[in-house]
Amino acid sequence: MNLWKAALLGTIGGTLGGALFAVTIIYGAALTGNFPSYDDRHIHDYLISHPQLFAQMAERLQQQQDDADDKQRQGAIDKLGLRTFFDPKIAFVTGPENAKTTFVEFFDYNCPHCRNSVAAVQRFYNAHKSSARFAFIEFPIQGTQSIVAARAALAARRQPGKYIPFHFAMMNEEGLVNESTVLDDAKKVGLDIGKLKADMEDPAISENVASTLKLAHSVHIDGTPEFIVNGKSREGEVDDALLNRLTKG
Repeated sequence: MNLWKAALLGTIGGTLGGALFAVTIIYGAALTGNFPSYDDRHIHDYLISHPQLFAQMAERLQQQQDDADDKQRQGAIDKLGLRTFFDPKIAFVTGPENAKTTFVEFFDYNCPHCRNSVAAVQRFYNAHKSSARFAFIEFPIQGTQSIVAARAALAARRQPGKYIPFHFAMMNEEGLVNESTVLDDAKKVGLDIGKLKADMEDPAISENVASTLKLAHSVHIDGTPEFIVNGKSREGEVDDALLNRLTKG
């Protein structure tokens, strides 16, 4: 198989990483004049004259991969059923059970994209907390400190009325949410610190985190934030306008 054909097959059939590798081969061959047959000469000349095509190809391939991932994730969510995400053993669930609007978020307290979305999420929650069904799901994937924060949030569920203010306090932090930050925010919202620390050590908290990771894996969620609004998956940041479209779409 000649170099051009191998690269082309890699671009069409591979993942984005494989595609970029193939593009690199093509570009390198073009720059050095090493296309193996005269039939490829016009390709060589065209690529040399239009180097911007490589960025466009990479962008197009990334979009195709993202679309495929979105389709796979939505299919898995549909198959599993929305009720799964409102399991109190996994999510902090609030709002009327028969609500027409449903809102699920997988998040990490140290995720910058979650923080960029929190203002819109908080406004949406405050505006719809009596009419929409919410499921807030701890998904700590940013390292050890995120696991500490998630364990604290899970433990805070055991102190009535404290989870939501504690959640938004940590999510609105600007720096790293670590053990010190967690305890400071817990004090600010009036949590019983002794009880919080004891509950964080409960093995049931570890089981909750493990269940969340298993659920996320089963529906191909590998990043944060991930929203499921009225049953429709949306990965990445949201703002007021997007949330409004998602709830009405």
